Amino acid sequence: MQAVPGEFLEIDRKNRANQPFNDLTLRPASERVCDFEDVVIEFDETRAKVEAARCIHCPDPAPCMVACPTHNDIPSAMWLIERGDYKGASAIYHQTSSLPEICGRVCPHEQLCQGSCVLNKDHEPVLTGQLEVFALEWERENNPYKVTKEKTSKHKVAVVGAGPAGMACAHVLLQKGHEVTVFESKPAPGGLMVYGIPNFKLPKTAVFEKWQDLLDAGVKFQGNTYIGRDKTVDGLFAEGYSAVFLGVGTGIDAKMEIPGEDLPGVYEATDFLIRGNVEDHNLPADKKEKPLLGNKVAVIGGGDTASDCLRTALRLGSEEVICLYRRTENEMPGGKKDRQMAKDEGAQYRFLTQPVQFLAGEDGRLAAVECIEMKLGEPDAKGRRKPVPVEGSNFSIAIDSAIKALGYWPDPILGKTTPNLDVHDWGLITVSDRQSFKTTRPGVFAGGDDVTGPDLVVTAMVAGRKAALAINNYLDNL
Repeated sequence: MQAVPGEFLEIDRKNRANQPFNDLTLRPASERVCDFEDVVIEFDETRAKVEAARCIHCPDPAPCMVACPTHNDIPSAMWLIERGDYKGASAIYHQTSSLPEICGRVCPHEQLCQGSCVLNKDHEPVLTGQLEVFALEWERENNPYKVTKEKTSKHKVAVVGAGPAGMACAHVLLQKGHEVTVFESKPAPGGLMVYGIPNFKLPKTAVFEKWQDLLDAGVKFQGNTYIGRDKTVDGLFAEGYSAVFLGVGTGIDAKMEIPGEDLPGVYEATDFLIRGNVEDHNLPADKKEKPLLGNKVAVIGGGDTASDCLRTALRLGSEEVICLYRRTENEMPGGKKDRQMAKDEGAQYRFLTQPVQFLAGEDGRLAAVECIEMKLGEPDAKGRRKPVPVEGSNFSIAIDSAIKALGYWPDPILGKTTPNLDVHDWGLITVSDRQSFKTTRPGVFAGGDDVTGPDLVVTAMVAGRKAALAINNYLDNL
């Protein structure tokens, strides 16, 4: 429900729609490719008010609200930003989101809120994501948010995984007054937001500042603790936890299963992004060494992770960075915005190209990748045209290193070490429904990518929040 619907009725929608549009301001590609700092230049107050005033305040429910996985009351936030009430706008985001300053940066807005803005029909959409970032950053600097508690509980809850699902679950559980300990296999919290998404897309300060909010509210943290290996779910219950939430994501890189995949110089995307983007003091002990890329790098894959790897390789000093993708650009699953930024920064793309083996040089390291040309055949079950090899079209590309960005699989260890926990599809956790997030093991809940498979930060966050409410209800009935 919009916060100020009566005032919206008096606005001039036509005049608002016809106001000039100014897209996001990015740092010049020649400058930003030299560092890992944020690419987007944030709004100042004047720019924020002007952009927010372009919102025509559609009748409730506005399409942007419907398209947002959190159902943020975006029109009301736009109205408050336009009027200079940034704290009020931030409060609206906090009502439905545990990570607004993060989702404002990394959500694919062109597919969600901005993509559903009615201005797309004849104009350009309101830049809702950057306005969300503006409001939350203003609040952080001027009147910081604090987690408030509804009650004091006698229950302890273990949250496994400190990524978006785990952080959101912990946030809501803290609000409900429960004692929360977050267990994380990495040294620092953040999950994918720290150990996957590069700093130039999501400054790690934004994640750690959000984590500080949880610390201030009383969350406890145990890093370098791999549940299923260092501790078990059974062990957590034995330690006195009344409920357990599993939000470990899908962190196992998919394999290509082609010859030469294990050659020195062939990297998995997760390993590469951790080594290339994370500060030394937050690196796991086995990932302290920086990637040795050389001048010519091939990135294999077409999603957002591939774009992240391309842009990271350029920042690490590689001169020729090329993306190899077996379909055409039209079929690429990654965001167009990130792909265009990669091109602007110097990345090259070669489509309808499928690697078939990695070739070693005399020193035993990767020296080339053999590929075969592809053509598009009939659509598959999801409507995407299948890539078909062109017989006799094999060729080789000389490279110094390769990065496989092919997608992710779940870690099967929780299913193997937790009695009565049903899993499917190589380790995804089975839940009763997407509202309660109950697993087949009483007292154990799960949400995020370890339930759905790889998805968005925002959908994992929403799952964590919903699971926390279900856990709270479960604890109230113990």
